[in-house]
Amino acid sequence: MANTMKKNTQQTQTRKLFSDALIDQLLSQVQDKNAESLLGESGLAGQLKKQLAERMLTAELSHHLDKQSAQGRTGNYRNGSSAKTVITPSGELRLDIPRDRLSSFEPPLIAKYQRRLPGFDDHVISMYARGMSVREIRGHLLELYGLEVSPDLISTITDEVLSEVEQWQTRPLEALYPIVYLDALRLKIRDEGSVKNKAVYLALGIRADGRKEVLGLWIEQTEGAKFWLKVFNELCNRGLTDILIAVVDGLRGFLEAIETVYPNTQIQTCIVHLIRNSLTFASWKERKTLAAALKPIYQAASSEAAQTALDAFECSEWGRKFPTIADMWRRQWQQVILFFAYPPEVRKIIYTTNAIESLHMQ
Repeated sequence: MANTMKKNTQQTQTRKLFSDALIDQLLSQVQDKNAESLLGESGLAGQLKKQLAERMLTAELSHHLDKQSAQGRTGNYRNGSSAKTVITPSGELRLDIPRDRLSSFEPPLIAKYQRRLPGFDDHVISMYARGMSVREIRGHLLELYGLEVSPDLISTITDEVLSEVEQWQTRPLEALYPIVYLDALRLKIRDEGSVKNKAVYLALGIRADGRKEVLGLWIEQTEGAKFWLKVFNELCNRGLTDILIAVVDGLRGFLEAIETVYPNTQIQTCIVHLIRNSLTFASWKERKTLAAALKPIYQAASSEAAQTALDAFECSEWGRKFPTIADMWRRQWQQVILFFAYPPEVRKIIYTTNAIESLHMQ
């Protein structure tokens, strides 16, 4: 026990970047030890940030001059500094940027014409992604950080992201994906100043090397087979010529929409969706027992055994009480039993579209 505590103490001390003596020395120079004087931009933390950035800039200039000297280029020296105010996630920071006589120095830390430090754009984008308007983002930055930001700057940042999103949405795809999960989820999305329920269509592909890749995201008012046909045509135009197995929910018309663009694709109905739809016929108290009665069907060793289990369910008490359930399974039976043709390791991968729901949760 003592050895463990000693080891943990040593690890804690190793992780410290600054010694306690140095921290005490810095604190001794602060007269009013309140939150603003210690952690504010004009306090100790702000001064440390400023001096650290300027120290790094000076080191970058030294490296630049040494590199030029090693290449035989002489006549370039330090030439003072120029003041520059940059925006950080916690407020404005005024820096003295070192200069060289030939004006050939371009600091990697803060490039020329750069007015925002890394992290600020992410801060604005995260608020925008949560549905905040430009006015709300501006007010939030002013209230929390005392940072006056123009609406044009916020729009510029968000427009840059929208441009990147558009490039990602239209990027070329692989010619073949062994498995593609297709599903749509209902989400609340801000649209023209109000929050509305919309369907987010998502295609998640499994590459030949086993890596997952989000092929695209589309937003529409509702989920329908007609819009899925539009999605498949877009995927085809981006280079996706064939899909081995498509895992889908039981949406009416889904099968026809896929076969129109990818006629050779094997279509697997999501078993989890089918179970959920089956349980809607029963009351809450009955659902647990009904779900257990359905297990022998999709946990069978083969398609023949599954057929026998479905027949047994249809003749059972549950089957007689809810005859619509067996009819629903039979209507989609050819897409239900597809995964029985594969070994158990593959069945676990293709029997449900839960991979998409897990992605949304992340």
